[in-house]
Amino acid sequence: MGFKKTLDGKLYHGYNTVKLYYDSDTVLLLFFHMKDSGLSSMISFEHFKMEDGSPIYTQIILYIKRGIVAGTIRDQDEIPSRRVLSSLLGVNPNTVQKAYRMLEEEHLIESRSGAKSYVTVNDEQIHLIRSQLLESDVTSLITSMKQMGVSKEEAACLINRLWDE
Repeated sequence: MGFKKTLDGKLYHGYNTVKLYYDSDTVLLLFFHMKDSGLSSMISFEHFKMEDGSPIYTQIILYIKRGIVAGTIRDQDEIPSRRVLSSLLGVNPNTVQKAYRMLEEEHLIESRSGAKSYVTVNDEQIHLIRSQLLESDVTSLITSMKQMGVSKEEAACLINRLWDE
């Protein structure tokens, strides 16, 4: 199954867990979540945006980790195959392979040769990932603010102001 174009002009790829139904030139994508129907859902990379400055494999890892923390990616959700994701993102398959291998080493995904890959997380892992991501992001922000000569009080005022917006 290849790429399909809907009436809104977006391209969708048919995966094993996505059923495509055609009705009057309309494509309806039905995603099933394991908790609701006994089937897993496919992780979507629809909102993935590549940024300059960091390797793509780390961006893929962060995207998946942030999705796990946000709850948009859940335990037992299916991950696109390496070939499919490299095609969707327009990157070398080895880049996706490296990201997946690193996620496997962190025990966040499980892959078997010739079979589908799935997210494998529990509440303890989610809490740990959240803590690590927050600490990393806040450390980066504090470093930037210090380099700009922003005082702790100015930083706190800025955060409080922006938090409420």
